[in-house]
Amino acid sequence: MKRGFSFSLPVTVVLSAIAFIYFCTVFIFIDRWFGLMTSPGIMNAVVFTGVATMCVFNYGFAIFTDPGRVPSTFMPDIEDSEVSIHEIKRKGGDLRYCQKCSHFKPPRAHHCRVCKRCILRMDHHCIWINNCVGHANYKVFFVFVVYAVIACIYSLVLLVGSLTNDSQNDEQQSADPFRTAYVISGLLLVSLSVALSVLLGWHIYLILQNKTTIEYHEGVRAMWLAEKGGNVNKHPYDLGAYENLTTVLGPSIFCWICPKSRHIGNGLRFQTAYDGISTSSTSK
Repeated sequence: MKRGFSFSLPVTVVLSAIAFIYFCTVFIFIDRWFGLMTSPGIMNAVVFTGVATMCVFNYGFAIFTDPGRVPSTFMPDIEDSEVSIHEIKRKGGDLRYCQKCSHFKPPRAHHCRVCKRCILRMDHHCIWINNCVGHANYKVFFVFVVYAVIACIYSLVLLVGSLTNDSQNDEQQSADPFRTAYVISGLLLVSLSVALSVLLGWHIYLILQNKTTIEYHEGVRAMWLAEKGGNVNKHPYDLGAYENLTTVLGPSIFCWICPKSRHIGNGLRFQTAYDGISTSSTSK
């Protein structure tokens, strides 16, 4: 499902930064290090353009893909033997119900105060894509971050290489007309490389645990309460590292860096670590 377009200043800032970095990388760093008309220059320009294109492509998908809307007719079936667990409120133990949307919440769904509706498998609301990151666009958001990290580090390497090559000519360096572009690009690329690498590492950790950002923070409190009561808290959706990867990114390793998400289902039901246990106990 696609979303409508509305102006967003953070999105405009991101697109401007991408355009600036792309221009500096291709027409300054690559050109001054290799020359755009040389074989190494053409090869690096083509590769970087490909990475930048995939970055923008996935960024657009993350913006315009609806993260997942709870059907108005959704009703949890507590008698369904195929559903091994039901999420309940921490207080009272009732099935989770959204008073603002006036419907029950499916597993892993949460209400977003910015979007003003419940989001399936909500991770967080991201101002940089002017959208929630949820069930339907989580993978494409993750893939965008992967390509963004690759592009920033690649551009940073080309910047350093270009500066190293230029430093051999003292006269050219002292009267460099691109000094401002180098300084702005350097500051931008270093900060983005660090920030995006941390973000990427965080979401790799979450994927390996099959958690969302919200579930992580809820799990910290649940773990503390469990340890206080002498129990062990286990995340119900943790199926093992490889199973978690394939659940989020897809069954084939070749489609992990592609934006396709046909494997994710409808977002109303998720496999849990207790499914096999409940099935075997039911058969007995």
